[in-house]
Amino acid sequence: MDRTVPKSGSEEIELYIRTYYSLLRSSHAVQLDALEEAHIAMNSSLHVGARTAIPDASALFYSIMRLPACIANVTQVVLGQSDRVFREHGYDDIEQWERVVAPARRRRMLYNGKDTLAVYIASRSDIDDLIPILVAFQIEWNKLHPLLQANSVQAALAAYSADSSLARIADLARALGMVPDELSRLQEAWGVGMGPMLQTIARGPKRFAVRLLAGTYINYQRATSDWWFNVRQSVAPVSLEDRPVYFISSNVHAIPNLISGFALAEENQILNFVERAGDPSLKAEYDYVGVRDQYNNKSNFLYYALRRYATMGDVEKRRVQTEREVGIQRVPSLHGFDIEAQVIELNKIDRDRMDPRLMCCDDEAFDRLRDSDALIVNIDYPLGMAAYHVLAKISQYVTYMQGIYVIGKAATLNARIGDVLIANVVYDEHSENSYLFGNCFSAADVLPYLTLTSVLDNQKVVSVRGTYLQNARYMDVFYREGYSIVEMEAGPYLSAAYEMVRAQRHPVDEIVNLYIAPFDLGFLHYASDTPMSKGRNLGAGRLSYIGAEPTYATAIATLRRIFSVELQRLAGRKPDHKAAEEQRTDAAPVAPIVEQGEDNNGRVRGD
Repeated sequence: MDRTVPKSGSEEIELYIRTYYSLLRSSHAVQLDALEEAHIAMNSSLHVGARTAIPDASALFYSIMRLPACIANVTQVVLGQSDRVFREHGYDDIEQWERVVAPARRRRMLYNGKDTLAVYIASRSDIDDLIPILVAFQIEWNKLHPLLQANSVQAALAAYSADSSLARIADLARALGMVPDELSRLQEAWGVGMGPMLQTIARGPKRFAVRLLAGTYINYQRATSDWWFNVRQSVAPVSLEDRPVYFISSNVHAIPNLISGFALAEENQILNFVERAGDPSLKAEYDYVGVRDQYNNKSNFLYYALRRYATMGDVEKRRVQTEREVGIQRVPSLHGFDIEAQVIELNKIDRDRMDPRLMCCDDEAFDRLRDSDALIVNIDYPLGMAAYHVLAKISQYVTYMQGIYVIGKAATLNARIGDVLIANVVYDEHSENSYLFGNCFSAADVLPYLTLTSVLDNQKVVSVRGTYLQNARYMDVFYREGYSIVEMEAGPYLSAAYEMVRAQRHPVDEIVNLYIAPFDLGFLHYASDTPMSKGRNLGAGRLSYIGAEPTYATAIATLRRIFSVELQRLAGRKPDHKAAEEQRTDAAPVAPIVEQGEDNNGRVRGD
């Protein structure tokens, strides 16, 4: 089989990666100053203004959203996999440090209250993600610092601090050489703290030092083992080892919301909360949904508003109790990397409470799930190679894997924000493999639950190493080879899936046939970014309510698929995991076939 893999050929990106890994081998903290030139030279699509003296507001916004607010005071960032690793390197009081969070990146971080930030890493993908973010933040901070020394800028900043009206924002933006919309975006990120933050930037330049305490493969495995041990212990006496399991990688909200029915039962209270909350953005979303007479949007809005409603009084306690009654156990991550898990017993699901859209058959047939011994294991989707470590660890303990379903955000090169994307080819930059598989989902599985967006199936995915590690030439190579979805987890998950069906580690730089998998493989992405659009970069904005519809459409399709497959199993019929693929008679060929066969390990070979 011939194939053209979407390799970028970007020596600048490879140089940048080699440079920061070589620096991080040091036993002491290294200054990120040494990386600035390599960062600028790679011409990242996320940091197009890195070379200019004018602040790049998009890159700064992206970095701010993925760093905690305390980063303004931090001078040293320490990376490690677990509490044990931090303690072994002299951070004996690490568990007493303050837990801090970033608005748009789920990562366990602790702050010592002075100048040091401890970051827990689950795989090398966390390094590939975090280092460019820190370098970009430092570059943009050090652009703003000299600008803020001018008397005219200080006067505009003082006026803004006294009156944060749009006119004052416009004056301050002009003084900094920015357009008002760019500064408004930074205000969205910093909130009322923008004035003090700019004063902090004015006081001195930023100079980060980073120290990697342990970056070995075995330490990542140990951290994953600690995480999985906590999950197994927390759900006892439910045993994960000897029961059929459907694995989902999605988020911690959609699956339990759909199954428990808590939000639907609390509809009046949630809508009253929205009216009283005084949150303009939430009320605007509610008003928008109100003019659309579609039940799907109404239900999705209840789920969307539940996250804020659940912070009131005893709502969270009642929600957890309701979930317990229908077989949902939540297991928060206590130590190490931040991945919540949920274990759901199918025989406890109450069809009268759950979202009606989950009904995949008549009442009598659905009630047969009461005889099921199967479990759903749903995890908060990890970043990059952490997906490989997590699924590989779970597969060591789960004897009867029935399906692997992955729902996540992705950048799209040919669709709109909110569109659902379905692929059956994945090129993985980590393993350099091209994975061919029968995606159990098609457009017909998702379309009934969408009103605002659409679905593109028969697509191709590239799983990249990091969001900053891309440039315009890189994106163009992808697109010309037909790879229209850019994300970070599909490839690592498929590498782990390969090892579940073959007696060896996954190969490297090969075409890998996973049509032979004896369980369901389902991947659904929804577009959160459009990096090919001028003036837009990966993750610069928020999905807001428009993200709720594809989130719940993909979650509904996944649960309906699980219920259908389990009902087939209970009826004594072997589920046909390739059925969805065989029905696609109009599917385009994934690669030009010259001559092909299959070796003993399921890898396609040819001249």
